[in-house]
Amino acid sequence: MSKAFTIFGGTGDLTFRKLLPALYNGSVSGAESMDYQIVIIGRRDYTTEQYCELARDWVKKFARLPYSDSAFTRFAARIDYYRMDFSDPAAYAGLNQYFTDRGIDEFIFYLAVAPRFFGLIAESLAGVRGASRGKVILEKPFGETLEAAKELNRRLETIFSPEQIYRIDHYLGKEMVRNIETIRFSNPIFTNLWDARFIESVQISALEDVGVESRGGYYDEAGAMKDMVQNHLFQILSIVAMERPSDYIGSDMHSEQLKVLRALRPVGRDPIEDTLVLGQYDGYRTEKLVDPHSQTDTYAAMRLFIDNDRWRGAPFYIRTGKKLGEREMNVVVTFRRPRPDVAHNVLVIRIQPTEGVYLQFNIQKPGDTTEITQAKMDFCQSCSLENRINTPEAYERLIGACIRGEHFWFSQWDQIETGWEYVAQLRQAYEKAGLPLRNYTGGSFGPSEADDLLARFGHSWFNSP
Repeated sequence: MSKAFTIFGGTGDLTFRKLLPALYNGSVSGAESMDYQIVIIGRRDYTTEQYCELARDWVKKFARLPYSDSAFTRFAARIDYYRMDFSDPAAYAGLNQYFTDRGIDEFIFYLAVAPRFFGLIAESLAGVRGASRGKVILEKPFGETLEAAKELNRRLETIFSPEQIYRIDHYLGKEMVRNIETIRFSNPIFTNLWDARFIESVQISALEDVGVESRGGYYDEAGAMKDMVQNHLFQILSIVAMERPSDYIGSDMHSEQLKVLRALRPVGRDPIEDTLVLGQYDGYRTEKLVDPHSQTDTYAAMRLFIDNDRWRGAPFYIRTGKKLGEREMNVVVTFRRPRPDVAHNVLVIRIQPTEGVYLQFNIQKPGDTTEITQAKMDFCQSCSLENRINTPEAYERLIGACIRGEHFWFSQWDQIETGWEYVAQLRQAYEKAGLPLRNYTGGSFGPSEADDLLARFGHSWFNSP
């Protein structure tokens, strides 16, 4: 093979849990990734055979498609383990020779490592013949601070052009996130009502029922705002709110998303106490690798406005947090009531763990009465075994999109920078106002102040029925 899919950090959790199962699924289904030799870069002293035996157990556990020894043998034949210290620039001369000896001249590099290594690896790859013509995939976070992210971006672009850099946001590969545009633009019952004249509010929730577990060191430097809001949830917000793009797989969709982020109401226009609530779950400071005096937010709730013609006046509520009462991610669109005595129409796009669409609307109660009740229709796409088997996982989709050069399902630098600046301004305003982190107990739905935030404006969080 003259093509190589090279994974830096090939002995890490991400590679074993996500990347190898995704590549195995691609091998079984005949996806584009089959054309690539898989080169695993790691520091540990494994042979290729030893590595493949380790990989076998992870593939068995996490692959979407059924495991078989014969399918895995075909897949493993494409894997080669290359031992090197990727933090040593001198080691890349040997990597260059390795690729040259095998006639490899087309590259995709996946940096499944800590962000502090991104710039070093990219600059060291300048010594690998043909590498600068390849593609590089980055995992978030894209830097610890906005300034660090800008510097990282500068270093990357000294080797790779912006078109060669793919910043992966695995939420953008999820089935129902990709389905938002179809629901919006392919159904006149929603397309013609998708603005502030008919929509009272939009909620985007990403709730986790676990704490930081083994990620305390990383999470204590990030927190809910940086870990979830400025990338994953702002991306979803922009897809929900954007104008119809002329091209769903090109730069126009990216442009429309960016317009949404740039139309967010400037921080300070509304009182910060009516905009943001930050919280921390009880016991967080005793988690492994967490500062015992940590002021890191493990929960964030906010009330935002998009000041453009389509959305002016309709609030967008966002919440995310750790150690909450449920694990779920959804988008909730609440339509305006035709009159005060009837319930709202509600559309829920369920992203995870259940994938599907829920619709609540009004109907006359059966019998000789004029009483109105609510009808509820619930389509569960992921409840079907056939759908689960035939639906690619997020990493499968995004690896395939990178191979095909489809940028629109990846985070672009200007989107990242815009989101980061906005979140930084929110935090600064929160701290300047002297607002505290609100405590909440594990298993709850977050601090009561987040409920109060919505209640002050006549709204409440939607919890799945």
